[in-house]
Amino acid sequence: MRRLNIAHVTEYWYPTPVTLLPHRLRIRPLESHSLRIESSTLEISPANSVRWYQDVLGNSVAQVNFNEMSSSLRVLSEVIISVYEDPPLEFLLENFASNCPFDYAIDEQPDLAPFQQSVYPSDRAMLHGWLGRLGLLRRPIETFTLLLQLNCEIANNFSYQIREEEGVQSPAQTLSLNSGSCRDFAALFIEACRYMGLASRFVSGYLHMADNEAGNATTHAWAEVYLPGPGWKGFDPTSGLITGNQHIPVAVARHPEAVPPVSGSFVGPAGQRPALTVSVRVSQLGALP
Repeated sequence: MRRLNIAHVTEYWYPTPVTLLPHRLRIRPLESHSLRIESSTLEISPANSVRWYQDVLGNSVAQVNFNEMSSSLRVLSEVIISVYEDPPLEFLLENFASNCPFDYAIDEQPDLAPFQQSVYPSDRAMLHGWLGRLGLLRRPIETFTLLLQLNCEIANNFSYQIREEEGVQSPAQTLSLNSGSCRDFAALFIEACRYMGLASRFVSGYLHMADNEAGNATTHAWAEVYLPGPGWKGFDPTSGLITGNQHIPVAVARHPEAVPPVSGSFVGPAGQRPALTVSVRVSQLGALP
């Protein structure tokens, strides 16, 4: 078991005082059998009121309503979590799912159907050509081999770029540019899986690596695929790895643009564009006495 401290600061500065409309925060990690929250603090300015709720997929969301105008917005989240070992390769597929294509169990199909539907339908022709060139459309093909090859293909043959602007590139854009951010790679991986009939979803969260300790961490994004037997399993096409306990999920979604850490709007003079800074630190703590 490891204990991690996650400090996440988001700050906006506006040229003049503005009226902040309700904001939604998705910055609280998702608890599970391998992740427990020990403590959590949330500090927000200007003056506000906060209401927590769970969305339709079970993500923890804080809705923030503001009580005064301000020329800045600051959100500080600090969470201490316990992470337990969950070896990523120790899982077995049901026999009927060992090769693609396969049909999900009848009782699971209604729940999984939304995660099999493309959210970029106009990109399907380009996806077909790309997957065909990779040899991933041959039938049958071993499910695990397909997913590993797709994951490593993106990690090894696309250029990673940090993109500060909001939004997610479409799969067609990522294929055309041959580059993207972690959220762009996750979107491409997900759409490719859905094209091949596999239920998949977008995951936003944090990544704990040795070089994060100095305070240069960022939020991260990856994909999960629903596999009969093990359930939702994570694949990180930025690194080419199957996710493990270094990946800390915060929110899951059908659409890659549905779960930004901080979202909201403001009312102010026309043409105002706020300045934004984000600081994330993920550091390991000592064991409890």
